[in-house]
Amino acid sequence: MKRAKFSAISFRFRHVWIRNLTTYRRIWKINFLVPLLEPGFYIVAFGLGFAGLIGKVDYAGLSLEYTRFMAPALVATACMWNSFFETTYTSFVRMYYQKTFHGMLATPISVEEIIVGEIVWAASKATAAVTLMLAVLIPIGYANFPDALLCIPLAFLGGLAFGSIGMFFTGIIPTIDMFNLPTFLFITPMFLFSGTFFPIRGIPEWAGVISLIFPLYHMVELTRFFSLGAMESDPIFNLAYLMAFTVVFACLALFSMKRRLIQ
Repeated sequence: MKRAKFSAISFRFRHVWIRNLTTYRRIWKINFLVPLLEPGFYIVAFGLGFAGLIGKVDYAGLSLEYTRFMAPALVATACMWNSFFETTYTSFVRMYYQKTFHGMLATPISVEEIIVGEIVWAASKATAAVTLMLAVLIPIGYANFPDALLCIPLAFLGGLAFGSIGMFFTGIIPTIDMFNLPTFLFITPMFLFSGTFFPIRGIPEWAGVISLIFPLYHMVELTRFFSLGAMESDPIFNLAYLMAFTVVFACLALFSMKRRLIQ
């Protein structure tokens, strides 16, 4: 089995990033609207629906309107969706159908640099999406200025984490149809049980332990901390967990993708 060589990684990965940016610029107007309008749709829907039923949410000593409690979590989930789907479906198309990776391998760029470039590109897209969402949430008072701007570098770290997870699955999933499995068995439970729509202290203890394993929980907590100035966990632990998770899955992504691409 071919093993990834970290010494093969250099700043040449930027060429992969530039290639993806050049392609993305052709469709950026369509993709621009999603992160810009998404928070508004969620806030209106939940504000008109759940807010009247739930009332105030007690969180970290604060009594919050439900939409204000939920809004920072939307920022975190946008980071997850954008980076994960970029390194699963989109990267798979580039690798398997368009043979873009094979073309790159005919150049001095290494396999490791291709994978790092894909992950960094996914993190960049996630950061752009979060920046656009903050441009909507800050003016309407759902994220505190200027502290909420710290969500932007946090989004890049989160994008690296979720992008690495996606690239790992791309390395082991045989066909594009089977991405339904990690989406349904991993991403969807993480989306629902990471404190996104309710504080995890309100669920059974065993379920709360599972939530702590999900990287999205730590992303949501940090996003709420920067947006609201309060959180129910330790920010240092949350940040360290995200960083460790990123390193572990980035390594797994490199190993799985090199095994797939180099037969």
